[in-house]
Amino acid sequence: MTHILAIDQGTTSSRAIIFDGALRPIAMAQEEFTQHFPASGWVEHDPSDLWTTVAATARAAIEKARGTRIAAIGITNQRETVVVWDRATGLPIHNAIVWQDRRTADLCASLREAGHEPMISARTGLLLDPYFSGTKLKWLLDNVDGARARAEAGELAFGTVDSWLIWNLTGGAVHATDATNAARTLLYNIVENRWDDDICALLDIPMALLPDVRDCAGDFGVTRADLFGREIPILGVAGDQQAATVGQACFRPGMMKSTYGTGCFALLNTGERMVPSQNRLLTTIAYRLDGRTTYALEGSIFVAGAVVQWLRDGLQIIRSAAETQPLAEQADAGQEVIMVPAFTGLGAPHWRPDCRGAIFGLTRNSGPAELARAALESVGYQTRDLLEAMRADWPDAGDAVLRVDGGMSASDWTMQFLADILGAPVDRPTVTETTALGAAYLAGLGAGLCPPPEEFAEGWALDRRFQPDMSNDWRDARYARWQRAVQAAMVAI
Repeated sequence: MTHILAIDQGTTSSRAIIFDGALRPIAMAQEEFTQHFPASGWVEHDPSDLWTTVAATARAAIEKARGTRIAAIGITNQRETVVVWDRATGLPIHNAIVWQDRRTADLCASLREAGHEPMISARTGLLLDPYFSGTKLKWLLDNVDGARARAEAGELAFGTVDSWLIWNLTGGAVHATDATNAARTLLYNIVENRWDDDICALLDIPMALLPDVRDCAGDFGVTRADLFGREIPILGVAGDQQAATVGQACFRPGMMKSTYGTGCFALLNTGERMVPSQNRLLTTIAYRLDGRTTYALEGSIFVAGAVVQWLRDGLQIIRSAAETQPLAEQADAGQEVIMVPAFTGLGAPHWRPDCRGAIFGLTRNSGPAELARAALESVGYQTRDLLEAMRADWPDAGDAVLRVDGGMSASDWTMQFLADILGAPVDRPTVTETTALGAAYLAGLGAGLCPPPEEFAEGWALDRRFQPDMSNDWRDARYARWQRAVQAAMVAI
């Protein structure tokens, strides 16, 4: 048995991909699920949707890859999203609160005003922002009837989406997470690699709620035999951006990747050195193998591919994401439309959850083509915001090549603009499903089927390098216009 099932549970869909012994994808299934927006700035998922789409896509992928026997399962997931469920029944007590959700902005502000952010940042590497799991969990305990008492009695379990899936896959036998997902909760001390008693006490979170934290390539139990016809070990887990870092083989300090999915997330490997950011980036765990922690600097953009989804579902000016590139190519070069897609606030390095989206430079002749171009360009501008902050925190990042993946990386137009506005090479690999690939590799590593990281890195293959092709004057003028638009959007609140 050499095949590996990678479960990739994302923000808008669940996917399952089967990789062969050479880590080549041979079968895939994908299913979207409903997004819930119960109030302005609130985003929820039905936890049962997350589980049923994962189970269905896994079965479908196995069916497509007939004759294969799965040696191990790897899981990668949308991070920071919170699920709380009853340990006895396995039923969630509320919808999952999604990473994009802004409902705890006031709580974060009050904690910041009370002077708690320096302590929290020093221990977790994170900032006080509603993006992270801790304040979402506190909201659930404070607002769902009886939840706090049941949590204190040990009747409830908390988890990010990986923990929720592991619980369901193992029939409730395992309540666990990995170090990368734990590092995104605001509750995990990444210096000492443990749940932090003081932060849990500050947020009034009973520690009995919390899952066991394990290495990324480790034993997470076995699936129920009735799910896939037999028990299958779960041997790899990582949050989606860390899984993509592994899939991109960014194992050396100074290597950097950026994933373009619903949001955009850039990670810079800093090795075994935990680098506190002076420019409002996040310090986080890139991966933990054999008990050894590798750290990273991360910049988080909340809206990347989601801006294309908005063009499709909100404005209804496109029918599919593929239409954005030809539209952008048709845009009037004389129009300078700038879109700041702060639909759920601004992430790094601004961290303004109260900010909302804005469009600047509209004329009577602005239309779908100009909006499509502005939407795609906004991803490049936001990435430069992250890279500028990374260069300030880690000077060697100025010479780094950016490895890209995710759905938007398939757009040559978008990747060329990215290289142009960054003034740096952008490398797209032959396998752009790097998030699932990373999960598969971790599971294969745990099963003894895959080589150590340095050997795995030798197999990384380039599809295309995008070289910057614009003058510094052009690049700086465009970026300055973007910066003015961001400042105006924040002032307009």
